[in-house]
Amino acid sequence: MAEGDDLFPGFEPLWIEGPAGRWFGRAGGPAEAPPLLLLHGFPQSHAMWHRLAPTLARTHRVIALDLKGYGWSAAPASGSAETAAGTAYAKRRIGAEIVAVMERLGHIRFALAGHDRGARVGYRLALDEPGRIERLALLDIVPTEVQWARIEANPGANPHWPFLSRPAPEPEAMIRRDPDGYFEGLLRDWTAGHDLAAFDARALTLYRQAWNVPERIRAFCEDYRAGGANGPDRAADRDDLAAGRTLAMPVLVLASEAYLDRDKPETALAAWQRTFAPKAEGVSIASGHFMAEEAPEPTLRALRDFLEA
Repeated sequence: MAEGDDLFPGFEPLWIEGPAGRWFGRAGGPAEAPPLLLLHGFPQSHAMWHRLAPTLARTHRVIALDLKGYGWSAAPASGSAETAAGTAYAKRRIGAEIVAVMERLGHIRFALAGHDRGARVGYRLALDEPGRIERLALLDIVPTEVQWARIEANPGANPHWPFLSRPAPEPEAMIRRDPDGYFEGLLRDWTAGHDLAAFDARALTLYRQAWNVPERIRAFCEDYRAGGANGPDRAADRDDLAAGRTLAMPVLVLASEAYLDRDKPETALAAWQRTFAPKAEGVSIASGHFMAEEAPEPTLRALRDFLEA
């Protein structure tokens, strides 16, 4: 049994050749069932879905992917002016690459649930190619433009955003001194209990394996450079907001009470309804940021109700 297989009983491992190298994922559920793509967040991998995916696979063909640069998916080499600015990790580009991966798996249209960075890929893909996405669930984010407006109004908020988006190799060098200390510190800070108790030891092992690889530390930073204050992700948001573009498919916003919606100027749902998803519905989860692992039952219930509506 390969490492991590026991977290996803009945799922098959996938290695898919894509436009930016190989992608790793797992697939489970009936081949004829409606496809559902699960995209994880930072600093994790597809393993974050292990408490939800087996149940979701009863009604859907579930594909849980490692994002570009994360987990076991390819982390394209840096060095050019383009990748140094994070362009290779722009959510528009990653979304197009994921469409190609899903096509190779035989799925033209699919539902998508994304957490954190995966949700950023998800909403950008859905805005750029609305015909691809049947339903969209966004777990614990606000739009990138809204996020930066909050940081600029309160410079002490979410300090990892400006830190990780700083030019290479400054954040990479600092993180490499103690990757476990840095990333585990973030996990603790963002959970409701401020500890690692919510995380399965097997999933933590997979997270640690990835974030101790220098190329993946660099990929994480490039992801945030793409989403930086002057990066392509924010520019894409601004262009779409100026053009009045909104998400055409049903949208569910899941927000954690102890992280995303704690002491914020507006709720996550209100932020989405004001910007890209005026008809979005929302569910508040009594959890920290990692709701799929901290509060799997209410998170699963909300997702199933939305997907099966």
